[in-house]
Amino acid sequence: MLFNWGMGEFVSSSRDQHVLVISMQREAKRNAVNRAMAYELDDALNLLDDDDSLWAGVLTGTAKMFCAGSDLTSGGDYYTERGGEYGIIRRQRRKPLIAAVEGFALGGGMEIAMACDMVVAANDSRFGLPEVGIGLIPTCAGLVRAPQSLPINLAREMILTGEPIGAQRAYEQGFVNVITEPGCARDAAVALAQRICRNAPLSVQACLAAVNDQLAQNYEFGWSVTDRAKDAVLASEDAQEGMRSFFERRAPQWQAQ
Repeated sequence: MLFNWGMGEFVSSSRDQHVLVISMQREAKRNAVNRAMAYELDDALNLLDDDDSLWAGVLTGTAKMFCAGSDLTSGGDYYTERGGEYGIIRRQRRKPLIAAVEGFALGGGMEIAMACDMVVAANDSRFGLPEVGIGLIPTCAGLVRAPQSLPINLAREMILTGEPIGAQRAYEQGFVNVITEPGCARDAAVALAQRICRNAPLSVQACLAAVNDQLAQNYEFGWSVTDRAKDAVLASEDAQEGMRSFFERRAPQWQAQ
């Protein structure tokens, strides 16, 4: 039985047996994450980590938008102590977390999906890393996790073109675990989480830690090369032009400087 567990301004959570369902609900801003929303996500994920009666989690958005990534007006102020960016990107989780994607998962939204352990997506949803289109780079582990989560040439295509791919292609390439009809991703993700919860929770947690600890061996280097790439572009005129053009809703005029 599903019942409300907690309600914030931008994030709500509900419990279905041993599964915590966390919903991003800043629809007016396409679920873009600012500081307040990051702290609410952090609180919900802390609950999942710390409550021994919760064995798995589902992270979802609204009917038309999973998450558009960073709120560009936040100035990067969305870092939490336990979770890092958005309260999730650098989090060391003990329990499985499944992304349930409806609509778009773009930029930091896709990076949030990649920070989860599995992905369930509606067949009309889209995934993308569009940062190069405004003179920026994926800074929330997209340059680290995309090559891990996707075939390397597809990861390069998404990062370098900035163009999104559909759920069907993401499913065929192994990034999406389950594909559903529109409006059904959340229920399918909860069903997948319940399948996991049939198993011994400590066994599941030990297996998850073993898998994720192997992947994390590359993270320190990945963050260092991400920082190097970020330093190379953030001070550039093109980065400033990209941001101006985004807010002015016009095509950017690149200078390669």
